[in-house]
Amino acid sequence: MKPVLLKVLPLLLWSTIAALSACKEQRSDKVHIVTSPDYSKGVSFLERRNDSAYYYFNKVVTTSKDSLQIAMAYNNMAVIENDDGDDYGGQEMALTSLRYLHESRARDLYCLVADYNVLGNSSLNLKNYDAAIGYYDRAAALAKSEGTKTVALNNKAVVYREKGQYDQAIALYDSILLRAKRSKKEYARVLTNLTMVRWLKDTTYRAAPELMMALQLRRQEKDLWGLNSSYSHLADYYATSRPDSALYYAREMYAVASRLASPDDELEALQKLILLSPLGAVKQYFRRYQHLSDSLQTARSRAKNQFALIRYEAEKNKAENLRLQQDNTQKKVEILRERFALFGSIVGFVLVLGWLVAWFRNRIRTSKLRTSQKVHDVVANGLYRLMTGVEHHGTIDRDQLLDDLEVLYERSRDISYDRDDSERQDFHSIIAQLLGSFSTPDTRVVFKGNSQELWAKVSDAVKNELEPILQELMINMKKHSGAGNVFFRFERDDGQLVVRYMDDGSGFPPGNSFGNGLTNTETRIKKMGGRLIFDRNNPKGLKIEISLPIA
Repeated sequence: MKPVLLKVLPLLLWSTIAALSACKEQRSDKVHIVTSPDYSKGVSFLERRNDSAYYYFNKVVTTSKDSLQIAMAYNNMAVIENDDGDDYGGQEMALTSLRYLHESRARDLYCLVADYNVLGNSSLNLKNYDAAIGYYDRAAALAKSEGTKTVALNNKAVVYREKGQYDQAIALYDSILLRAKRSKKEYARVLTNLTMVRWLKDTTYRAAPELMMALQLRRQEKDLWGLNSSYSHLADYYATSRPDSALYYAREMYAVASRLASPDDELEALQKLILLSPLGAVKQYFRRYQHLSDSLQTARSRAKNQFALIRYEAEKNKAENLRLQQDNTQKKVEILRERFALFGSIVGFVLVLGWLVAWFRNRIRTSKLRTSQKVHDVVANGLYRLMTGVEHHGTIDRDQLLDDLEVLYERSRDISYDRDDSERQDFHSIIAQLLGSFSTPDTRVVFKGNSQELWAKVSDAVKNELEPILQELMINMKKHSGAGNVFFRFERDDGQLVVRYMDDGSGFPPGNSFGNGLTNTETRIKKMGGRLIFDRNNPKGLKIEISLPIA
């Protein structure tokens, strides 16, 4: 009688062993991995076969920044789904794990081996044997430890056994049997599998001695999973030749499977008990088998839904967190904008305030300078003109002097009100009076071109600036040159008012600089966009040309 159920246990067990052996390889290779608290919790629950393991591993894949830790978490999720009978789900998780790994990185190799083992197990359970062999070959090629390589080769031999290619399976088991002697557990596992394949190939093969040897080794090692496997194989082996022994081992298997809380192994043991037990006992085993089978199916369906729900909630939370992060980022940007706008307003206010202060101070300085100039032009120069008239005219007209003083007083009083003299329309008369006031018996002043038509097109601003300029020239002449003849010519030339001055005085000695009066005069002319030219090369006297824009 062939075995009724062909070793579901080893297939499920090997996936767990592959993952755990990979972790051991990581420690032996001294690859430094910093595991998060969530990952450690997942491992702890996995070792206790607690459903919460999946939740914490899924939490790792959605929060961790370490690619290897994410891959390890996906690998463990694949193991959990495989153990719960969801081979397609296990494949998906293992393939996702591979995306975070690379064969060129030494620290990734142990997890790559574990992923290929899981993919091989899933393919085997789904009867995709060729794919399973390919995955186990890749696992064996990357394995760095003998133990991990043995796991991959043992799994590959299981595929050959399932395909009925017993010779290939036997050859593989023979190749790894000697290596397996380093560990009693491993040796017992390989010996059991090798013996069963030989028996499957030839039912006359005496498998009992080797199966009992493996059983004894497992008892010594207190290997419950190994005992479970041995009892199953012995029950299958004795099923036709010694039914009582087969029944005994089936009961032993059921007891161990119950201790391990492995429903798949309990179902396998119950199936053997139903076939081997007397009719009176079959009913209770069948009832138990039916109840456990229904419960297991329900539990696995629930687990699949639970796994999907956990992943959905994690993705939902991740999306929500991303949305919150975006909202927070947007709020921070808005806050920064508001602060920047406030800062900009403050800076702008400070700059405007600074500009206003500077403008106000400059206005005050300009006003003071203008007032000072007017005091100089109106009062000082006006008094000088009166003094000159009194000095050089033998007869003093008392009424005329009082009138001149009153005019000087009115003009000096108007200085503080910043009034101009634009209301004086007869400017040619003002110029004639100004220049004529400097004419004395010793100094003759002559001027040409001072006509009403000339001044009609000249702006009041130019007129108001030109009068003190001319007055300053005459005072400078009076004080310093000692000229006997002074000549002025007024004319328009290409939109410019040109005033030419010439005297026969001492002129400017070489290297002599302007006094304050002439310096202010030059500044005034330049501010109006005009120019002042002194001819210093004149051998006798002084020549000056003043050019001002008419408008």
